[in-house]
Amino acid sequence: MPDPQPTLLIHGGAWNIPDDMVEAHERGIRAALAAGWKALERGTALDAVEAAVVAMEDDDTFDAGLGSFLTRDGHVQMDAMIMDGGTLRAGGVGCVERVKNAVCAARLVLEKSPHVYFVAEGAEKFAEEHGMKLIDNAELVVPREIERLKQVQALAAKGIPDPTFAPHEFSHDTVGAVALDAHGNIAAATSTGGTVNKTPGRVGDSSLIGCGCYADNQSAAASCTGWGEPIMKLVLAKAAADKVVRGQSPQQAAKQCIDLMLSRLNGHGGMIVMDRQGRFGIAHSTPRMAWGWKTAAEEKFGIQH
Repeated sequence: MPDPQPTLLIHGGAWNIPDDMVEAHERGIRAALAAGWKALERGTALDAVEAAVVAMEDDDTFDAGLGSFLTRDGHVQMDAMIMDGGTLRAGGVGCVERVKNAVCAARLVLEKSPHVYFVAEGAEKFAEEHGMKLIDNAELVVPREIERLKQVQALAAKGIPDPTFAPHEFSHDTVGAVALDAHGNIAAATSTGGTVNKTPGRVGDSSLIGCGCYADNQSAAASCTGWGEPIMKLVLAKAAADKVVRGQSPQQAAKQCIDLMLSRLNGHGGMIVMDRQGRFGIAHSTPRMAWGWKTAAEEKFGIQH
C-alpha cells in the first residue's frame, strides 16, 4: 500500500450564503486551509483539524467562536468536538461561554481526561484547570449578531415563526475539518455557536460524538453542518462512516446521508467525509456550502452551489 498522502478538507457552513458574504467566506476558508496545512505538515491529523477550526473560530464570518449566534438572552454558547480516528479518543464541550476557542477546550478533554464530554461551567472549570485562560463572554459578541437577534425576536413578537426552524435560510456557519496525516491516521473536528435566539442550554449536533463529528481509521472521518436536530436524530456522521465500511465511497456516503436527512426529516445541512486513502466527499441540501481542500500538490476552495 502506498504511503498516505496528507490531505485536509474543511467546511465553513451550509446555508443560503448571500452574495455579499461570499468573499469573506472564501477568505476565511483559505486562511483555515493554510493554518490546518501548516499543522499537518509538522504534526498529526488531530493537530490539523484543530488548527483549521481555530482559524475559523477566530474569524467572525462564521458561527463559531467570535461572532457566534446569540442565545435568547444575548450570550454566546459554544459546542465543539474533536476525535482521533486512530485511537477513538474524543473530546467534546457543550454550552461553554468563557473560552476563546471551544475546539481547544475539546482537545484538552481528549488529551487530559478519561471522559469524553463536559458541559457549561464544568467544562470551563476543566479547561481552566488545564491551562486555558477564561474570558468574558462579551469578547465573543459582535454588533452584527446583536442586531440579528433583535430582528429575529421582533419577528417572533409579531407571530412570525422562529427562523431557527428554517435554518437553510439563515446563517448556519458551523465549521469543521477532517484530515489524513502521513501516519495514515484520520481525525475530525466540528465547532459551532448554535442557532440564533436559541434557548440557553440547547446543545446541537456539533459536539455530540457520531452526530456532528466522528472519526475512525476503520471507516471514515466526518463533520456536519446545518440544522442540528435532524442531524442528531440520524446520528449522521457515524451513519456516513458506516456507509464507507459497507463499500460506499465517501462522496456516495455523504450524498446518501444528506438525501436521507432531507427526505426523512426535511432537514437541511451539509457534511464532509474522508477515508484513510484520502478519498473525500462533500454534500449539502442548502443553496450554498463553503468548503476547501488541500494536499501537497493541489488546493481548492470556494462556495459550492
